[in-house]
Amino acid sequence: MKKKFNKKSLCLAAAALALTAGLSVNSAMAYFTTYTTAAGDVTISLGSTVTIPEETVSDWTKHIVIKNTGDYECYVRVKVFAGEKYQDGLQYQGSQKWSPGENDYYYYSDIVPAGGETEELQVKIDSKDSEEEFNVIVAQECTPVLYDNEGKPYADWNAKQEEDGK
Repeated sequence: MKKKFNKKSLCLAAAALALTAGLSVNSAMAYFTTYTTAAGDVTISLGSTVTIPEETVSDWTKHIVIKNTGDYECYVRVKVFAGEKYQDGLQYQGSQKWSPGENDYYYYSDIVPAGGETEELQVKIDSKDSEEEFNVIVAQECTPVLYDNEGKPYADWNAKQEEDGK
């Protein structure tokens, strides 16, 4: 009699499980077959920020203006190279918006809007009475303007641009 009781309760449990599964199929089917539609469009622009240095030289002074030809506003910094012999003789002058910073860069304090340009930075070159020819190279960098949680703009000079989705 003990075996019949176990077999009977096992059959009742299986029937209860089948009944429960059968009743829940309709609600599950309703969940998976509902749908909705939406209309509209959003334009996404994947532009870039590009800056171009404009340099002129007169009276041993290099006049530097950086122009933002990109699609977005940005921050700009500049570094000038003149070779080991002349590097210490460089004298920086210009607007109060240019200030020396880390790694011998000069940082422009204002945001440069798309299509805008910086105020002039002048780099006077002390030739040290040299007869030799030499180059003064201007390296400029830009970074897009980022905003913190309070809406204040800041520059992230350590950000790296990812290529090919990597």
